[in-house]
Amino acid sequence: MAKKSSIPSEKSSKHINTDYYGKKVKVLLLGYNGANNTGSEARLHTIINDLKEILGNDVEITVPTLNQENLRRYLKETETLKIAPLPSIYFLTLRKLVKEHDVMILVEGSCYMDTWTSALLWAFLWATKCAHDFKKPSLAYAVDAGKLSSINKKLVKREASKTDLIITRTYEAQDILKSTGVTAPIEVTSDCAFEFKVNPQYDNILGETWADSENKLVGLSVVDFYLWPVVIRPWGKSEDQYKWPYYFSRSKKRDAQRDILAKSWAQIADLIIEKYQQNIALICMEDLDEPLARMVLEKMQHPEKARIFSSNKFNASEMTVILRKLKLLLTSRYHASVLSLAQQVPQIAIGHDTRLKTLYRELGIYDEYFIEYDDADLWKNVRDKTEQLLQSPESLQKILKTGYEDQLKRAKQNKVLLKQFLN
Repeated sequence: MAKKSSIPSEKSSKHINTDYYGKKVKVLLLGYNGANNTGSEARLHTIINDLKEILGNDVEITVPTLNQENLRRYLKETETLKIAPLPSIYFLTLRKLVKEHDVMILVEGSCYMDTWTSALLWAFLWATKCAHDFKKPSLAYAVDAGKLSSINKKLVKREASKTDLIITRTYEAQDILKSTGVTAPIEVTSDCAFEFKVNPQYDNILGETWADSENKLVGLSVVDFYLWPVVIRPWGKSEDQYKWPYYFSRSKKRDAQRDILAKSWAQIADLIIEKYQQNIALICMEDLDEPLARMVLEKMQHPEKARIFSSNKFNASEMTVILRKLKLLLTSRYHASVLSLAQQVPQIAIGHDTRLKTLYRELGIYDEYFIEYDDADLWKNVRDKTEQLLQSPESLQKILKTGYEDQLKRAKQNKVLLKQFLN
């Protein structure tokens, strides 16, 4: 059962004055931008729209990134919207950017966790420290919290407490931060991506790219659990490098586990094709998912019935349209679940971190439809639940409808809290 929200009711939608301390507001949006990640892209567009609605189109926004080329695929620079390159060793550049702006906002959903890498967490905490040093307002906007090492718990307690306001997208994230000792004010809403507006020009993207699959498409949103976390090393194999000095966690044992993972996904895909005459969409919510998706395709008995849809090629609007046309979604990606919920797509999660687990708890489907990636009976459970939902999805869809409406209502409060914060 979801907790009762403490967030305020929405007030007037009138814009606030764009004159902030005698000049135009300059806002720094720090997140996982430029990674060809559908969830981050959807969040970024939504947050930029929120800022423009509140502060007007003249608000000056800067988006730092480790990869300018990728970010420019889906974010167009203007006189008031700038992309700022970040070096791999980001401390001095990030400190300078924080100093040059009036407000610093953390926009990465996986903010206070080290599941993927400590390097991102340290960037967010460093920016918060810099904002505090320069007396700049700082906000964490609809973010999450999860697993933290003992050292990172101490860092989060010390630095996140310097944030002027933290808005978490789940109640569990709020509880994690409070139990870690964070003393900053915390409000709870839900993910910004629930308010992501799909560009209508992409409404027929599935018909244009794979017309035969409409009304008979099952999505597999895969993640290679055995790449993570990304670690910092002075050197390593070039094929393991994310961006120097960041390297994926690779070993012979992990490679063997990945091979088993790909084979298991392929077997599920073939079952769905043979028994239910469905096509398979291998959904890559981040381009890092592509190598695993290609392994799955290679191991399938019916690869001609499957296609890869990757964020490397398709933008957030296109990926969202595809997700919402699925008959069933098997997902290891949080935002695949979030972006499909508007159409109550029946779904099963194979998860390895707190994000999907917490979302499924709030939706009321955790006990039945969330399965840990290392569960001893993982693929038997996936197979049984897949067959159940392909035969009778109606009861789950009713639950998802109620859950989606609650999440959307909470997401609408992000803008209310943002307006209050900027005032």
